Amino acid sequence: MRSLEEVQATLEIAKLKEEDLNETIQCLSFGDTVSSADYCLMELDDTLCKHIEAGHSLVIRGDKDERAVLCTEDKTYDLKIADTSNLLLFVPGCKTSDQLTDVQESPQIWGFCSNYWELRKQRPRLKKLKKLLMENPYEGPALAGQEENTENRYTMHDLLERIQASEEEIQEQLDSIHACQIDGYWRVLDFDYEMKLLGHVTQLLDSESWSFHKVPLQTTLEELGPLEPREMIEHCLSCYGKRYTEKDEVFYALHEDRVCRGTALMLLQNAVKFNLSEFQQVWQQSVPDGMSTSLEQLKSVALLDRASRPETISLLRVEDLPEDTLERFNHLFTLREKWTEDDITPYIQDLCGEKQTSGALLTKYARSSMQSGIKVFNSRRPLAR
Repeated sequence: MRSLEEVQATLEIAKLKEEDLNETIQCLSFGDTVSSADYCLMELDDTLCKHIEAGHSLVIRGDKDERAVLCTEDKTYDLKIADTSNLLLFVPGCKTSDQLTDVQESPQIWGFCSNYWELRKQRPRLKKLKKLLMENPYEGPALAGQEENTENRYTMHDLLERIQASEEEIQEQLDSIHACQIDGYWRVLDFDYEMKLLGHVTQLLDSESWSFHKVPLQTTLEELGPLEPREMIEHCLSCYGKRYTEKDEVFYALHEDRVCRGTALMLLQNAVKFNLSEFQQVWQQSVPDGMSTSLEQLKSVALLDRASRPETISLLRVEDLPEDTLERFNHLFTLREKWTEDDITPYIQDLCGEKQTSGALLTKYARSSMQSGIKVFNSRRPLAR
């Protein structure tokens, strides 16, 4: 316990008046093994507090060369150290003045800290996911006498260890890139093989004169089963259509935009630039009867050049662009000096955070001007080419 003289001396040093103190006070003392390195503090919002209180987990992810992120089952947060001018003390059993009784043991300080981890919700970092899976894409069943490559294959556990995103976000991305589980490993299909599967389905559609809204699963598997594994045929139908049941029979309604987009990617993948008019003719001829192609279906995967003569179209997929916002804008302005808002928006939309618009990103990272009566955007700083 401190003497009255010690308390008065402390008040004088702290420039406090005795009448400003609470009637009941407690004295803190440092424990024998106190250290600033023993504890880390993390600031949680109400949502994350309830998440913890409900018994759920928070997981920190990231490889050694990456900044760590914190993940719940469905969200990703950036971890950033925030300094504080006030020393933060860890005092187990510490009570507020209204909880104190006349007789109290002096609580001990177990640790102290001058900073804490601050969490900010962010976009999941998923570009690495496809890069890992493309180390060993699935090219179909091994031919007789050949052994399948079993290197660089990943289970969901492996992906959770490597990818800076929540499990739900990883699963959504796996669906988006048409990955599937084969022998317990997540595999992305080789593009040529995926197009081969889609080609089998669309050719059967035309030969049987089926509506693309009503593709019978069982008949399709019976017809195409001798050509490819049945699970691959069904996976292709799931990627490019929606399953439904009618009178106890399973059908798939093919998604027009997905099939048209996949066909366009197949046509564009080996061409640096394609005459737009010729491309549109070939494209329409290549999709199943009844489907209509539209350039709207190619937003974020193909870029039009209306200024060239003749007009051209080329492959440019948003998934191939840098994940960092500044790097993304620098790359886009290296490809094209000036962009219209309609052209650039599909390539920056995925960068928008919560309550953020593509217009706000353009205001921050680009400079606008008028060109022939049309607003265009260019880089805010000179770029090395």
